Order: sequence, then C-alpha cells, then structure tokens
Amino acid sequence: MRMLSPASLFLAATAVALAGCGEEATLPVAAGTGPQPQLPAPNATLIPTVNVAPAKGWPDGGMPAVAPGLQVAAFADGLDHPRWLHILPNGDVLVAESNAPPKEGETFSIKGWVQDLLMSRAGAKTPSANRITLLRDTNGDGVADTKSVFLENLFSPFGMELVGNDLYVANADAIVKFPYEPGQTKITAPGTKVTDLPGGPLNHHWTKNIIASKDGRFLYATVGSNSNVGENGMEMEEGRAAIWEVDLSSGQKRIFASGLRNPNGMGWEPVTGKLWTAVNERDEIGSDLVPDYMTSVQDGGFYGWPYSYYGQTVDTRVEPQKPELVAKAISPDYALGPHTASLGLSFGNPDTLSEQFANGVFVGQHGSWNRKPHSGYKVIFVPFADGKPAGTPVDVLTGFLDGEGNALGRPVDVRPDGKGSILVTDDVGNRVWRVSATPDAGVASQQ
Repeated sequence: MRMLSPASLFLAATAVALAGCGEEATLPVAAGTGPQPQLPAPNATLIPTVNVAPAKGWPDGGMPAVAPGLQVAAFADGLDHPRWLHILPNGDVLVAESNAPPKEGETFSIKGWVQDLLMSRAGAKTPSANRITLLRDTNGDGVADTKSVFLENLFSPFGMELVGNDLYVANADAIVKFPYEPGQTKITAPGTKVTDLPGGPLNHHWTKNIIASKDGRFLYATVGSNSNVGENGMEMEEGRAAIWEVDLSSGQKRIFASGLRNPNGMGWEPVTGKLWTAVNERDEIGSDLVPDYMTSVQDGGFYGWPYSYYGQTVDTRVEPQKPELVAKAISPDYALGPHTASLGLSFGNPDTLSEQFANGVFVGQHGSWNRKPHSGYKVIFVPFADGKPAGTPVDVLTGFLDGEGNALGRPVDVRPDGKGSILVTDDVGNRVWRVSATPDAGVASQQ
C-alpha cells in the first residue's frame, strides 16, 4: 500500500478537522419547511459548516423504520450505488446503478480536494457501474427473484423513460434511446443519441433526469448547476440550472425553466396536470439556509439561481448581480427543509399504500452535509388538496442514521410500483426497499 507523504497526511488531517468546524442551526428543520419557510439572515462563516455522515451500511438484519400501518423489506440487495428507478408497464423495475463521471481537465484546488475527500467519506465517490439493472418479482412475494444487467456501458446514467417502444436514458451528457420489446431482460441494440445535454469537463451536478409529456411528444430533462453560486464563472453555467424541453420528433430543445440550482425528481400533478420538480438549493450560508424545495414549474419561469433565493432574496455573494432577473424570480411552492438534499419526487395515487397516501407527493431526502445537526436522510410524504400542498410532511421511512451519526443508508428515488407499494433506492445500503401497507391497513383502493 502506498504511504502518504507528510504533506498529504497534513491535508487529510486538516480535512477531517474541517469536518468538525462551522456554525450550527438555530431553527428546527420544520421552520424551513412549508409554503412560507423562515429565511433568517445568512451566516457565512470563514470555514463552511461540514457535517458529513460517514457511510457505514446496514448491519445484518438492519432496515429503516416505517410509519404506523406500513412495513418495509428489501426488494433487492447487492446492487452497486443504485440511484434512480423506472417501472415498466409489465411491472419490471429498472434501476440505474450510477455515480459521478470522471472530471476531465479539472484543475487541482484544496477546496475541491477536501470536497472529494468528504464525499468519499459519505459514500459518494465510488466508480460508476454505468449500467441499468432489471429487477423482476416473478412470484409476487414482494422480493425481486430475477436480477439481470439490462443495459451496460452507459455514461453515468440516471433518468429513464419509456415512450411507446423507445426507452430513453439520460446519461450525464446526453439523452440516448434504445428499442424496447415488452418483457425483454436485456437490450443489446446500440443506442441512438437524441440530443446532447450540458456535460463536462466539470459537470458538477451530473445527474440528469427525464420525464415524458402525457402525449409523448416531449421529454423534460433536468440539468443542475456547475457550481454552488456561480463561483466557477457564469460561462460554465450555459444551459445549466434548468429544465429543458426536448421535441422527440425533431430532437430540437429549448430551456423550459431556469434559475433552478439542481433539479432532480419530476412528476405530473394529477389534478392540475402541472409539472413539479424537487430542487437542491445553495450551500455555505449557514445551517438554516437555504431550504431545498419542490415547486410547480412554469414555462419560461425563472427561479432565482444564482442571484437570489426563495424568490427575490438576494445572494450578495454573487457578483455582478442582475436585478432585472431578480425582479422576476418566482418563489417556490413548498420548502422541504434546509440541506435535506431532496432528490426523488413521485405523486401517490388511490392505490398507493393506504388512504392517507392517496393524494400527495413522496420525496426522497438524500441527507445533508452542510448542516448541524443533520437534516434529511428519510422519505417523506406531503399531502395535497386541489392540486397544491395542503399540510405538514409525514415521515414515511426513517432510521437511516445510527445514534453516532453514521449513514446506514441514504434514500434517493421513490416510486409507486403500481401494486400498492412504493420502492426506494438506497445508494449506501446498495438496496431497493419496498414499503407496503400492513395487512390490517390494506391499500386505499380496498378501503
């Protein structure tokens, strides 16, 4: 094993020491949650708050905790950093096993080096498997008894969408499509590029998610920012911090909405038909700022990043400012708590779990690194009424942190499986969890 030099050991020790530095939250997570979150004054310290939950993994027999009336079990295990899900019409489950692509051409910096070290501590620096795996429950017992490589040799794949007989995959730099036949367990045909998406060489927020319009004419693709608040130069942000609309008949695309620092999960709200997304907001101005959020997405809407947050609250770190953009910045619909890293977003339906979860949205919160104490590390449900959030979040799946602050798992995506349950990816536990109603609770459609 290669020995570290004294300088490297010093840097490593410094990085670990930094992990214990910084301020602490003065407000509970609940204060930064809901339609009107509290936005205290920024608290930008010389050393940003770093509070990484070390990735530990689940002990034998370990599993998350569930809300009353629910139960949880592993649908599949032995995966390699499972991130995103797609449920095919026949009930087969696709899971993207993926991680960040190599950062080609990036210049060395102490800050970047420390960030990489800390992300490794959080379990987020493993090499990408670059594949999509198919999971199939052939006997209906709630456990996948078939696991096979469905697509391989991809480039940090994330979002997936089936439109007709075409399976679209969002790689870290492009959308590609593959021919799909119902029931097949592997695709060997080569993919066809539909369109490029903003990618490297830096590709800071590399995850690209996609969702199809109801008529199948368009794909909507999320593209996160290349920085926290534009510190790498706004020329590096061209086409980023946005949701793109892609015309599948021509491959032409346009920016549908912008100023969204790092959008990930997307879903169509069933009452209004509006597109909703979950967005990770900016860091390094204190444990209480800025709340991540979910929001309906307006065509042509601008949501503030990097110049302002939560509407027109100016971020003074950004220079030069653009007051003309800040003046039209849209406030998000619903805050999801500061630094919760809310990623997955899926709407429930009358067949999901129990009646309590029939109308609203599930959100997978990957968990904080820039907050003391930790936030996120759970799956929540926000009830809706008349197409809008209508109540406080309900904890659906918790227990991802142990008593010492280690991450036993980290939830990412969450999807109703079409059979009354929800599936949740866990990229530290390397599992897909299945949450279902207990027998005495029943599913909503049977109430």
